[in-house]
Amino acid sequence: MRRHVTSSFVRLLTGLGLALCMLWSQIQADDYVLAMLEKVRQRYGEEAYQNVMRLNEMFAQIAGASEMTKVNMVNDFTNQHVLFVDDITLWGVEDYWASPLETFGKGAGDCEDFSIAKYTLLKKLGVSQDKLRLTYVRARMPSGSIRPHMVLTYYATPNSDPLVLDNLNFELLPASRRGDLSPVFSFNDKGLFVANNPNMRAGSPSNISKWRDVLTRMRQDGLE
Repeated sequence: MRRHVTSSFVRLLTGLGLALCMLWSQIQADDYVLAMLEKVRQRYGEEAYQNVMRLNEMFAQIAGASEMTKVNMVNDFTNQHVLFVDDITLWGVEDYWASPLETFGKGAGDCEDFSIAKYTLLKKLGVSQDKLRLTYVRARMPSGSIRPHMVLTYYATPNSDPLVLDNLNFELLPASRRGDLSPVFSFNDKGLFVANNPNMRAGSPSNISKWRDVLTRMRQDGLE
């Protein structure tokens, strides 16, 4: 009898802990999108507001879902709701890294903007940044030309074949099946990593000036 009561009590505590974790994750994610909603309408108007409203709905649907569902949904949502436009056309400069507020406000961006938005949304949905890398690659285009490109990579475990979240190829594929991409280096909030070993640090991400700039803008907006 005592053993049965103890087992039931442990199951109750475990269930309560999981429920609190899910509730915390949803509150954190909801707060982020709600803060974005207030700012995006003021700066970018009604169409942008509706774009972020759809993001809010997606967050509500997947707040308690599995990590893989979150990765899939964030990749699909961003690819479907952000139009590729190069920086010179969108911002009037050669290279500009936009915050998620700017990307969803404009409804447009280039590869860095897609990747930063996906990275930030997944963090807000509770995915550990240790599993995420903003990865610079050389991409072989259908024409055969090579161009610099950025993707987000997701590592289910530290040594797993990462999944590639990309705005060129919308299909979520392991890096081993993306022969068109050659990694150069990767980074996240915690570190800068060498190309073929995402566990080996090569420096601080603060050395990347564009990354520092976008983080500063996100802090100023209260949306880091």
